[in-house]
Amino acid sequence: MNDIPASHPDLEPVPAPQPVRIRMPATRPTVTYALIGVTVVIYILQILSTALFGDAINGIGWLELLGARFNSAIRAGELWRFITPVFLHGSPTHIFFNMYALLSLGTFLERQLGHGRFTLLYFLGGFSGNVFSFLFTGADGFSLGASTAVFGLVAAEVVFFYQNRKLFGAQARQAIGNAAFIIVINLFIGLAPGIDNWGHVGGLLGGAMFAWVASPAWTVVGLPPELDLSDQREVRDIVTGAGLVLLVFGGLAAWGFFQ
Repeated sequence: MNDIPASHPDLEPVPAPQPVRIRMPATRPTVTYALIGVTVVIYILQILSTALFGDAINGIGWLELLGARFNSAIRAGELWRFITPVFLHGSPTHIFFNMYALLSLGTFLERQLGHGRFTLLYFLGGFSGNVFSFLFTGADGFSLGASTAVFGLVAAEVVFFYQNRKLFGAQARQAIGNAAFIIVINLFIGLAPGIDNWGHVGGLLGGAMFAWVASPAWTVVGLPPELDLSDQREVRDIVTGAGLVLLVFGGLAAWGFFQ
């Protein structure tokens, strides 16, 4: 039998497969840090105003009096109270857990959504939650805190991973499961007296609605081994998502004025 020469093409070494690397968004979450910083400063001002001037009325400080969600004040035309409660908190524990959740969720979501879209998501969640509270907590309803906006972030994270589940695989399934567990536990805890569960539900719905239309839809582009992500959403999708939330929850708020 004839030997096959060492240089025969069939004996050429097969190149080792090169690892493929997908470059993920690296946006610095400056809006998240700014929101935390502003909220903490306002809470310090809440403490100082009470220490210096005492309570405004019935255990309520001056900044809370100006910006918390009082249904009676909203019915009197103070519509800024659909937003300003996200910057106010009732105790160190209250602000700590909300800011911890904002840091945990915001640093990831802002990298994915970008600064502008993330800012919209945060305030639309806060607005939606406060509208729901306005509708379902009676004429004397009162609340404050960033949890309405935070629940909007939780809902947006679920939607983001669901819509991009082919890209993230097992990470998406784990993230959705963790977020669902957090939602269920917090809604259960929210059944306790003094917790604004309607605000949580409204924040969830508003955040999910916006994210479903406007959250990034990533596709992989480029040539191996260096690949990039391209967002298939357009500016009109973001505008549509924001407009949808404002239309639905703004309409609900208007309806609430006649109840």
